[in-house]
Amino acid sequence: MADFGEGLPVDAVLYSGEDPISAHNRYPELWAKINREIVEEWKSKSLENLNENRDDGLVFFMRAGFKDSPKWGMLFWEGDQMVSWQANDGIKSSVVGLLSSGISGYAFNHSDIGGYCTVNLPIVKYRRSQELLLRWMELNSFTTVFRTHEGNKPSCNSQFYSNQQTLSHFARTAKIYTAWKFYRIQLVKEAARKGLPVCRHLFLHYPNDEHVHNLSYQQFLVGSEFLVVPVLDKGRKKVKAYFPLGETSSWTHIWTGEVFSKQGSESWIEAPMGYPCVFVKVGSIIGETFLNNLKILGIH
Repeated sequence: MADFGEGLPVDAVLYSGEDPISAHNRYPELWAKINREIVEEWKSKSLENLNENRDDGLVFFMRAGFKDSPKWGMLFWEGDQMVSWQANDGIKSSVVGLLSSGISGYAFNHSDIGGYCTVNLPIVKYRRSQELLLRWMELNSFTTVFRTHEGNKPSCNSQFYSNQQTLSHFARTAKIYTAWKFYRIQLVKEAARKGLPVCRHLFLHYPNDEHVHNLSYQQFLVGSEFLVVPVLDKGRKKVKAYFPLGETSSWTHIWTGEVFSKQGSESWIEAPMGYPCVFVKVGSIIGETFLNNLKILGIH
């Protein structure tokens, strides 16, 4: 984690003589660049010492950025969400940040599973519930990175290791994440070629469908083949899925096999805990491979 980078003081005296206000937004770019240089140096030394343990997979992730940050940053995360269901700074906002950053050139982004910011004051309490944690696991099993965080007050929060149910759910969602590894690799390569994000607002593939223009956190695409409709409200067991206009493709629910063929339609879909609402395109080789992998992993 290459944390922070956004805090250059506006009254700083810089060696270059540059105005700190004009330099403020460029600072996280420089922070990303120096971290990238360290990674490249590490890789270079690793290749020189072939008889030693190689670590070609060294990666850093950042939360601060500006227009050229994706050039240097290897991975991004969305900072510190509240451990809540809120739209302004909770689980819903993590989807908004994921999709808006994707449109802005940040192809690889994710959030802390469960959120981070915990408040435990006598009059104000935000503590991570088990339900929130489990739903966030389901959400992030369809993002670029699947990573937990205890939060700033671990003892106040439900954790993946809290009990047998949280451990079992964590294992299940980790397997879901593993099942589309092959596609994630394809999408990372596509991002390098074209700049398309892994997780996409529907607008990117269905720009002429005015209904998707009004979507913020309700659903998103993984690449072009998966449609994800996460549960983002406390106590919710159903979600409303929208099937966009603009293609002849139908969508298959990954758990029931039900096919939805009517473009521009909405349907309420059951989404009990452990069965996130996800669809794959009918006839998609990628979708079929994903479903087969779920079976191999014993969760379908």
